[in-house]
Amino acid sequence: MATSLSRRTWFITGAGRGLGRAFTVAALEAGDEVVATVRKAEALSDLQEAHGERLQVLQLDVTERETVFEMVQRAIVAFGKLDVVVNNAGCGLVAAIEEAGEAEARAMMETNFFGALWVTQAVLPHLRARGAGHIVQISSVGGVGTMPTMGLYNASKWALEGFSEALAAEVASFGIRVTIAELGGFATDWAWGSMRFAEPLPAYDALRESVLGSAKVPWDMEAKGADTSAGTEVAAQALLAHVDRKDGPLRVLIGADAPEHLRVVLERRRDDYQKDARFRWPT
Repeated sequence: MATSLSRRTWFITGAGRGLGRAFTVAALEAGDEVVATVRKAEALSDLQEAHGERLQVLQLDVTERETVFEMVQRAIVAFGKLDVVVNNAGCGLVAAIEEAGEAEARAMMETNFFGALWVTQAVLPHLRARGAGHIVQISSVGGVGTMPTMGLYNASKWALEGFSEALAAEVASFGIRVTIAELGGFATDWAWGSMRFAEPLPAYDALRESVLGSAKVPWDMEAKGADTSAGTEVAAQALLAHVDRKDGPLRVLIGADAPEHLRVVLERRRDDYQKDARFRWPT
């Protein structure tokens, strides 16, 4: 168990369930302090009771920029510092590009891209002043590759990865570390409670059948079966191990299936580039 002097302070968004809750539990069990942001105030009442003052729970919608800055300041006041910032809040959208409405497309970017951007901007002055800190952006293999009917989700994660790679180069000299965590499949509520659906067009029924196994969307939220993917605690321990290291790669693959997904994606991209005779894959 860490002492009060050695404890790290984490700021974790989207901590009410799934991966965000698992990251919160792992940090607390390591003896650290956590500021966990949630949409529903009671979401972490059991953890609050178990860990007392080492856990501060703040209600936050990450799409509200002004509120994000206010909550970050409250977090700093509560513990005096932030060490690890995890931008985990996110959602999915099932929609062929033609099907996505303006409100749905904007909501996807507001949460997955702008939410992470606002939190990052809010914490940077504090981390720069300290000359230390670690920003972890929770992406996925979908932040590198794409899947039909998930293009808007892919776009939001590609945007997250784009600004985060530039950010890493911008802040390295200030002692700030950036990680893009590219996750594979885990047993979470992402495809259920966190999933949104556009109004389906019949023209894409066959595509949905081939990709998703059913033309019907939204799928029946009551019919959720057993998920054989690894539990969220596996992802949390992998992230904790990465954060514990003094340095490491910008991109870290988390999940047994992530490396193979990325290999297929990058080989496909390489083969496409090689259709241009001028292109040579680096050896």
